[in-house]
Amino acid sequence: MRAGGVRMATTLALSVMLIATATMADARRYAAIVIDAADGAILHEENPDRRIFPASLTKMMTLYMLFDAIERGGLSMKTPIRVSKRAAAQPPSKIGLKVGQRITVEDAVKALITKSANDVATAVAEHMAGSESRFAAAMTKRARRMGLTRTTFRNASGLPDERQLTTVRDMARLSLALLRDHPHHYHYFSMTNWRYRGVSYRNHNRMLRSYAGMDGLKTGYIRASGFNLAASAVRGG
Repeated sequence: MRAGGVRMATTLALSVMLIATATMADARRYAAIVIDAADGAILHEENPDRRIFPASLTKMMTLYMLFDAIERGGLSMKTPIRVSKRAAAQPPSKIGLKVGQRITVEDAVKALITKSANDVATAVAEHMAGSESRFAAAMTKRARRMGLTRTTFRNASGLPDERQLTTVRDMARLSLALLRDHPHHYHYFSMTNWRYRGVSYRNHNRMLRSYAGMDGLKTGYIRASGFNLAASAVRGG
């Protein structure tokens, strides 16, 4: 199957899951869904509509909004994004951008995918909407149009906010939308390393290096959520 000349998998499984840790409390909040992207068939699901914290899976929506702006011509991969005091002050994970520094859109994409950089997420949000809160409102509005009916965004990074909630079903829909709507940019999600200003960053998704066929998408972690993973894989075409 091809879209816009870009190869897309015919038997791609998207797995979006909240991975439980050892405690009973964590086991009770486990949620997962596995979908065949070719026909939308649900291969496995467990608590798919339970409200959970997306953590850095949020950045998939930030990237979706960024890719949309590029497709509309409002931004290019070379557009510089200025870093504000608020963006520079975001807690880790981050790449340590300084106030007044500029980062290109393409480097911002790579930073969000590999390092899951919160300083970059805020800088992108402020550049696109003037403030992160306005950007989050736009993210939520766009998510509703995409059918993410149980998702609310309050920031662009996934940093803790008790009102920022989603479900694994909604995250699977977002994953499929990234593949369907932005196939030209999907290759970024398979990056295992990124070098910026003399520093090499490894993708937090270690399964890209150990799971045959995996080509994305995003990891996430905050204490309230546990370990989150949105993953895509292709085998045998």
